Amino acid sequence: MRLFVPLIFLLALCGCGAKEAAKPAPIAQAPFGATSEGTPVTRHTLRNGTAEVSIISYGGTIQSLRVPDKDGKLGDVVFGFDSIDGYLGEHPYFGALVGRYANRIAKGEFSLDGKRYVLAKNNGPNALHGGIQGFNRVVWQVEALPGENLALRLRYVSADGEEGYPGRLTATVTYTLKPDNALQIDYLATTDAPTVANLTNHAYFNLRGSGGILGHELQILASRFTPVDATLIPTGELRPVRGTPFDFLTPHTIGERIDDKNEQIEMGKGYDHNFVFDAARGELAKAVEVYEPESGRTMEVWTTEPGVQFYTGNMLTGSISGKDGRKYDRRTGFCLETQHFPDSPNQPTFPSTVLKPGEERRSTTIYKFGVRD
Repeated sequence: MRLFVPLIFLLALCGCGAKEAAKPAPIAQAPFGATSEGTPVTRHTLRNGTAEVSIISYGGTIQSLRVPDKDGKLGDVVFGFDSIDGYLGEHPYFGALVGRYANRIAKGEFSLDGKRYVLAKNNGPNALHGGIQGFNRVVWQVEALPGENLALRLRYVSADGEEGYPGRLTATVTYTLKPDNALQIDYLATTDAPTVANLTNHAYFNLRGSGGILGHELQILASRFTPVDATLIPTGELRPVRGTPFDFLTPHTIGERIDDKNEQIEMGKGYDHNFVFDAARGELAKAVEVYEPESGRTMEVWTTEPGVQFYTGNMLTGSISGKDGRKYDRRTGFCLETQHFPDSPNQPTFPSTVLKPGEERRSTTIYKFGVRD
Protein backbone atom coordinates (compact mmCIF):
# COMPACT_ATOMS: atom_id res chain seq x y z
CA MET A 1 0.00 0.00 0.00
CA ARG A 2 1.42 3.38 -1.04
CA LEU A 3 0.78 6.32 1.26
CA PHE A 4 -0.01 9.69 -0.37
CA VAL A 5 1.44 12.65 1.47
CA PRO A 6 0.42 16.10 0.17
CA LEU A 7 3.36 18.00 -1.28
CA ILE A 8 2.57 21.12 0.77
CA PHE A 9 2.90 19.04 3.97
CA LEU A 10 6.34 17.82 2.94
CA LEU A 11 7.43 21.35 2.06
CA ALA A 12 6.32 22.54 5.47
CA LEU A 13 8.25 19.76 7.20
CA CYS A 14 11.45 20.50 5.36
CA GLY A 15 11.10 24.25 5.61
CA CYS A 16 11.46 24.69 1.85
CA GLY A 17 7.98 26.04 1.19
CA ALA A 18 7.04 29.64 0.47
CA LYS A 19 8.27 31.96 3.20
CA GLU A 20 5.91 34.18 5.15
CA ALA A 21 5.66 37.76 3.99
CA ALA A 22 8.54 39.70 5.48
CA LYS A 23 7.56 41.97 8.33
CA PRO A 24 8.81 45.57 8.34
CA ALA A 25 12.09 45.90 10.20
CA PRO A 26 11.79 47.70 13.57
CA ILE A 27 14.45 50.14 12.33
CA ALA A 28 14.79 50.53 8.57
CA GLN A 29 17.31 52.70 6.75
CA ALA A 30 16.88 54.02 3.22
CA PRO A 31 18.49 56.69 1.01
CA PHE A 32 16.81 60.10 1.04
CA GLY A 33 18.74 61.97 -1.63
CA ALA A 34 21.73 64.22 -1.09
CA THR A 35 22.59 67.80 -0.21
CA SER A 36 23.57 70.32 -2.88
CA GLU A 37 27.20 69.50 -2.03
CA GLY A 38 26.56 65.82 -2.70
CA THR A 39 26.53 64.57 0.89
CA PRO A 40 24.19 61.54 1.13
CA VAL A 41 21.10 61.87 3.34
CA THR A 42 19.46 58.83 4.92
CA ARG A 43 16.01 58.19 6.37
CA HIS A 44 15.63 55.96 9.43
CA THR A 45 12.18 54.60 10.29
CA LEU A 46 11.34 53.23 13.74
CA ARG A 47 8.25 51.01 14.06
CA ASN A 48 6.82 49.64 17.31
CA GLY A 49 3.82 47.84 15.78
CA THR A 50 1.29 50.60 16.42
CA ALA A 51 3.16 53.77 15.43
CA GLU A 52 6.16 54.79 13.38
CA VAL A 53 8.52 57.74 13.11
CA SER A 54 10.97 58.58 10.32
CA ILE A 55 14.07 60.67 11.02
CA ILE A 56 16.34 62.00 8.27
CA SER A 57 20.00 62.74 8.85
CA TYR A 58 19.65 66.22 7.31
CA GLY A 59 18.84 68.48 10.24
CA GLY A 60 18.10 65.46 12.45
CA THR A 61 14.58 66.07 11.19
CA ILE A 62 11.35 64.27 12.12
CA GLN A 63 10.19 63.68 8.54
CA SER A 64 7.08 61.66 9.43
CA LEU A 65 5.28 60.66 12.62
CA ARG A 66 2.35 58.28 12.15
CA VAL A 67 0.12 57.51 15.14
CA PRO A 68 -3.35 55.93 15.40
CA ASP A 69 -6.62 57.80 15.74
CA LYS A 70 -9.65 56.64 17.76
CA ASP A 71 -10.48 54.10 15.02
CA GLY A 72 -6.93 52.74 14.96
CA LYS A 73 -6.13 54.40 11.63
CA LEU A 74 -2.57 55.67 11.29
CA GLY A 75 -2.11 59.27 10.28
CA ASP A 76 0.89 61.56 9.89
CA VAL A 77 0.70 64.34 12.47
CA VAL A 78 3.77 66.44 11.55
CA PHE A 79 4.61 68.78 8.67
CA GLY A 80 7.39 67.97 6.22
CA PHE A 81 8.30 66.93 2.69
CA ASP A 82 8.35 63.74 0.64
CA SER A 83 11.85 64.37 -0.71
CA ILE A 84 15.09 66.08 0.26
CA ASP A 85 14.41 68.94 -2.15
CA GLY A 86 11.81 70.48 0.15
CA TYR A 87 14.16 70.43 3.13
CA LEU A 88 16.98 72.01 1.11
CA GLY A 89 14.65 74.88 0.15
CA GLU A 90 13.27 77.64 2.33
CA HIS A 91 10.91 76.47 5.07
CA PRO A 92 10.28 77.35 8.74
CA TYR A 93 12.30 74.53 10.36
CA PHE A 94 9.74 71.75 9.76
CA GLY A 95 10.61 68.93 12.19
CA ALA A 96 14.27 69.94 12.50
CA LEU A 97 16.70 70.00 15.39
CA VAL A 98 17.61 73.63 16.00
CA GLY A 99 20.70 75.07 17.66
CA ARG A 100 23.27 76.02 18.73
CA TYR A 101 20.74 78.37 20.31
CA ALA A 102 17.03 77.73 19.79
CA ASN A 103 14.79 80.79 19.56
CA ARG A 104 15.92 84.44 19.45
CA ILE A 105 18.94 86.34 20.73
CA ALA A 106 18.45 90.11 20.74
CA LYS A 107 20.39 92.05 18.10
CA GLY A 108 22.41 88.91 17.40
CA GLU A 109 24.84 89.69 20.21
CA PHE A 110 25.71 88.57 23.73
CA SER A 111 28.58 88.88 26.21
CA LEU A 112 30.31 86.00 27.94
CA ASP A 113 33.21 86.31 30.38
CA GLY A 114 33.69 89.93 29.36
CA LYS A 115 33.87 89.27 25.61
CA ARG A 116 31.23 90.35 23.10
CA TYR A 117 30.12 87.84 20.46
CA VAL A 118 28.37 88.85 17.25
CA LEU A 119 26.10 86.28 15.61
CA ALA A 120 24.50 85.99 12.20
CA LYS A 121 21.25 87.99 12.10
CA ASN A 122 18.56 86.05 10.27
CA ASN A 123 15.33 87.32 11.85
CA GLY A 124 15.14 91.05 11.40
CA PRO A 125 17.60 92.57 13.89
CA ASN A 126 17.92 89.30 15.83
CA ALA A 127 19.56 85.88 15.62
CA LEU A 128 17.11 82.97 15.39
CA HIS A 129 17.52 79.19 15.82
CA GLY A 130 21.30 79.10 15.43
CA GLY A 131 21.69 81.40 12.44
CA ILE A 132 21.86 81.07 8.67
CA GLN A 133 23.48 77.62 8.73
CA GLY A 134 22.06 76.28 11.97
CA PHE A 135 21.85 72.68 13.12
CA ASN A 136 18.76 72.30 10.93
CA ARG A 137 20.91 72.63 7.77
CA VAL A 138 23.68 70.16 8.47
CA VAL A 139 23.93 66.39 8.05
CA TRP A 140 24.12 64.57 11.39
CA GLN A 141 25.87 61.26 11.98
CA VAL A 142 23.24 58.61 12.78
CA GLU A 143 23.51 55.20 14.40
CA ALA A 144 20.88 52.73 15.60
CA LEU A 145 21.35 51.78 19.24
CA PRO A 146 21.18 48.13 20.34
CA GLY A 147 18.77 47.00 23.01
CA GLU A 148 15.07 46.52 23.60
CA ASN A 149 14.16 50.14 22.78
CA LEU A 150 13.90 51.48 19.24
CA ALA A 151 16.49 54.26 19.39
CA LEU A 152 18.64 56.38 17.09
CA ARG A 153 21.61 58.44 18.24
CA LEU A 154 22.53 61.50 16.20
CA ARG A 155 25.74 63.48 16.58
CA TYR A 156 27.00 66.78 15.22
CA VAL A 157 30.15 68.73 16.07
CA SER A 158 29.81 72.50 15.73
CA ALA A 159 33.15 74.17 15.10
CA ASP A 160 34.48 77.02 17.21
CA GLY A 161 33.17 80.25 15.66
CA GLU A 162 30.37 78.61 13.68
CA GLU A 163 27.67 81.26 13.14
CA GLY A 164 29.64 83.41 15.60
CA TYR A 165 29.33 81.10 18.63
CA PRO A 166 32.44 80.38 20.71
CA GLY A 167 33.76 76.93 21.50
CA ARG A 168 33.71 73.58 19.74
CA LEU A 169 30.35 72.15 20.77
CA THR A 170 29.41 68.47 20.44
CA ALA A 171 25.67 67.84 20.27
CA THR A 172 24.20 64.36 20.72
CA VAL A 173 20.47 63.76 20.30
CA THR A 174 18.77 60.40 20.86
CA TYR A 175 15.31 59.62 19.48
CA THR A 176 13.51 56.67 21.12
CA LEU A 177 10.12 55.29 20.05
CA LYS A 178 8.59 53.53 23.03
CA PRO A 179 5.93 50.78 23.14
CA ASP A 180 3.31 53.23 24.49
CA ASN A 181 3.65 55.47 21.39
CA ALA A 182 5.85 57.99 23.17
CA LEU A 183 8.64 59.64 21.21
CA GLN A 184 11.42 60.53 23.63
CA ILE A 185 14.15 63.01 22.67
CA ASP A 186 17.27 63.18 24.83
CA TYR A 187 19.67 66.08 24.27
CA LEU A 188 23.30 66.28 25.36
CA ALA A 189 25.80 69.07 24.67
CA THR A 190 29.45 69.48 25.68
CA THR A 191 32.01 72.13 24.79
CA ASP A 192 35.74 72.81 24.89
CA ALA A 193 35.28 76.53 25.70
CA PRO A 194 32.59 78.61 27.42
CA THR A 195 29.56 79.06 25.16
CA VAL A 196 25.75 79.17 25.23
CA ALA A 197 23.57 76.24 24.23
CA ASN A 198 19.83 75.71 23.87
CA LEU A 199 18.64 72.74 21.80
CA THR A 200 15.13 71.76 20.76
CA ASN A 201 13.07 70.17 18.01
CA HIS A 202 10.86 72.33 15.81
CA ALA A 203 8.09 69.92 14.78
CA TYR A 204 4.82 71.39 13.51
CA PHE A 205 1.91 69.26 14.76
CA ASN A 206 -1.64 68.78 13.56
CA LEU A 207 -3.38 65.91 15.33
CA ARG A 208 -6.08 65.80 12.64
CA GLY A 209 -3.34 65.39 10.06
CA SER A 210 -4.56 68.33 7.96
CA GLY A 211 -6.82 71.35 8.13
CA GLY A 212 -6.99 74.02 10.79
CA ILE A 213 -5.69 73.66 14.34
CA LEU A 214 -8.00 76.11 16.09
CA GLY A 215 -10.28 73.34 17.37
CA HIS A 216 -7.47 71.52 19.18
CA GLU A 217 -7.90 71.71 22.96
CA LEU A 218 -4.74 72.75 24.79
CA GLN A 219 -3.61 72.77 28.40
CA ILE A 220 -0.25 74.29 29.38
CA LEU A 221 0.81 73.88 33.00
CA ALA A 222 2.42 77.30 33.18
CA SER A 223 1.20 80.16 35.36
CA ARG A 224 3.57 82.69 33.74
CA PHE A 225 4.85 83.62 30.29
CA THR A 226 7.53 85.94 28.94
CA PRO A 227 6.00 88.98 27.20
CA VAL A 228 7.88 90.30 24.18
CA ASP A 229 8.64 93.49 22.31
CA ALA A 230 7.80 94.23 18.68
CA THR A 231 10.66 92.00 17.45
CA LEU A 232 9.52 89.11 19.72
CA ILE A 233 12.40 89.52 22.17
CA PRO A 234 11.40 88.98 25.84
CA THR A 235 11.23 92.11 27.96
CA GLY A 236 12.62 90.22 30.98
CA GLU A 237 9.29 90.13 32.79
CA LEU A 238 7.64 86.89 33.91
CA ARG A 239 3.98 87.86 33.61
CA PRO A 240 1.09 85.90 35.19
CA VAL A 241 -1.24 84.29 32.64
CA ARG A 242 -4.34 84.76 34.82
CA GLY A 243 -6.91 86.97 33.15
CA THR A 244 -5.15 86.88 29.78
CA PRO A 245 -5.50 84.86 26.55
CA PHE A 246 -2.35 83.03 27.69
CA ASP A 247 -4.12 81.20 30.51
CA PHE A 248 -4.17 77.53 29.49
CA LEU A 249 -3.97 76.21 33.04
CA THR A 250 -7.35 74.67 32.26
CA PRO A 251 -8.06 73.42 28.71
CA HIS A 252 -9.12 75.88 26.03
CA THR A 253 -9.27 75.52 22.28
CA ILE A 254 -6.39 77.17 20.48
CA GLY A 255 -8.79 79.38 18.53
CA GLU A 256 -10.89 80.56 21.46
CA ARG A 257 -8.82 83.71 22.18
CA ILE A 258 -6.19 83.73 19.43
CA ASP A 259 -7.50 86.99 17.93
CA ASP A 260 -8.31 88.81 21.16
CA LYS A 261 -7.55 92.50 21.43
CA ASN A 262 -4.39 91.99 23.43
CA GLU A 263 -1.06 93.70 22.85
CA GLN A 264 0.93 90.48 23.17
CA ILE A 265 -1.40 88.57 20.84
CA GLU A 266 -1.04 91.38 18.31
CA MET A 267 2.78 91.31 18.68
CA GLY A 268 2.91 87.62 17.77
CA LYS A 269 0.01 87.74 15.27
CA GLY A 270 -1.38 85.00 17.47
CA TYR A 271 0.58 82.82 19.87
CA ASP A 272 4.36 82.90 19.51
CA HIS A 273 5.45 83.08 23.14
CA ASN A 274 7.51 81.27 25.76
CA PHE A 275 5.54 79.77 28.65
CA VAL A 276 7.25 79.28 32.03
CA PHE A 277 6.49 75.89 33.58
CA ASP A 278 5.51 75.54 37.22
CA ALA A 279 7.38 72.24 37.69
CA ALA A 280 10.84 72.34 39.25
CA ARG A 281 13.59 72.84 36.67
CA GLY A 282 15.38 69.69 35.69
CA GLU A 283 12.59 67.34 36.75
CA LEU A 284 10.77 65.34 34.09
CA ALA A 285 7.13 66.37 34.42
CA LYS A 286 4.03 66.67 32.29
CA ALA A 287 3.86 70.19 30.93
CA VAL A 288 1.33 70.22 28.09
CA GLU A 289 -1.66 68.19 26.94
CA VAL A 290 -3.41 68.48 23.56
CA TYR A 291 -6.66 66.86 22.40
CA GLU A 292 -8.16 66.91 18.91
CA PRO A 293 -11.86 65.91 19.03
CA GLU A 294 -12.38 64.80 15.42
CA SER A 295 -9.55 62.23 15.38
CA GLY A 296 -9.64 61.56 19.11
CA ARG A 297 -5.85 61.86 19.21
CA THR A 298 -4.13 63.19 22.29
CA MET A 299 -0.55 64.34 22.85
CA GLU A 300 1.17 64.86 26.17
CA VAL A 301 4.43 66.77 26.40
CA TRP A 302 6.77 65.85 29.26
CA THR A 303 10.03 67.72 29.69
CA THR A 304 12.89 68.67 31.98
CA GLU A 305 13.14 72.11 30.36
CA PRO A 306 11.89 75.25 32.14
CA GLY A 307 9.80 76.55 29.23
CA VAL A 308 8.10 75.94 25.91
CA GLN A 309 7.56 78.15 22.88
CA PHE A 310 3.94 77.79 21.78
CA TYR A 311 3.62 78.89 18.15
CA THR A 312 0.46 78.66 16.06
CA GLY A 313 1.84 78.87 12.53
CA ASN A 314 0.82 82.52 12.17
CA MET A 315 3.39 83.20 9.44
CA LEU A 316 2.50 80.26 7.21
CA THR A 317 0.93 81.51 3.98
CA GLY A 318 0.18 78.42 1.90
CA SER A 319 3.16 79.15 -0.35
CA ILE A 320 4.92 75.94 0.78
CA SER A 321 3.69 72.59 -0.50
CA GLY A 322 4.62 69.60 1.61
CA LYS A 323 3.85 65.90 1.77
CA ASP A 324 1.29 64.71 -0.82
CA GLY A 325 1.27 68.23 -2.28
CA ARG A 326 -0.49 69.65 0.77
CA LYS A 327 -0.24 73.41 1.14
CA TYR A 328 0.72 74.56 4.61
CA ASP A 329 -1.63 77.45 5.28
CA ARG A 330 -1.79 79.87 8.17
CA ARG A 331 -2.66 78.22 11.48
CA THR A 332 -2.71 74.67 10.16
CA GLY A 333 0.17 73.54 12.40
CA PHE A 334 1.38 74.37 15.90
CA CYS A 335 4.75 74.04 17.62
CA LEU A 336 5.61 73.17 21.21
CA GLU A 337 9.37 73.79 21.36
CA THR A 338 10.63 72.83 24.82
CA GLN A 339 13.53 75.09 25.73
CA HIS A 340 15.34 77.51 27.95
CA PHE A 341 13.95 80.99 27.51
CA PRO A 342 14.59 83.17 24.43
CA ASP A 343 17.43 85.71 24.78
CA SER A 344 18.65 84.13 28.02
CA PRO A 345 22.29 85.14 27.27
CA ASN A 346 21.16 88.79 27.62
CA GLN A 347 18.70 88.26 30.49
CA PRO A 348 20.53 87.68 33.79
CA THR A 349 17.32 86.80 35.67
CA PHE A 350 16.46 83.94 33.28
CA PRO A 351 17.78 80.39 33.82
CA SER A 352 21.34 80.33 32.51
CA THR A 353 22.20 78.74 29.15
CA VAL A 354 25.97 79.07 29.67
CA LEU A 355 27.87 75.82 29.11
CA LYS A 356 31.49 75.44 30.21
CA PRO A 357 34.20 72.82 29.58
CA GLY A 358 33.75 69.75 31.75
CA GLU A 359 30.00 70.33 32.05
CA GLU A 360 27.14 68.55 30.30
CA ARG A 361 23.90 70.16 29.22
CA ARG A 362 21.27 67.41 29.31
CA SER A 363 17.54 67.59 28.79
CA THR A 364 14.69 65.25 27.91
CA THR A 365 11.40 65.85 26.14
CA ILE A 366 8.71 63.24 25.49
CA TYR A 367 5.80 63.56 23.06
CA LYS A 368 3.33 60.84 24.10
CA PHE A 369 0.40 60.02 21.82
CA GLY A 370 -2.89 58.38 22.70
CA VAL A 371 -6.61 58.53 21.94
CA ARG A 372 -9.70 59.65 23.79
CA ASP A 373 -13.12 58.18 22.96
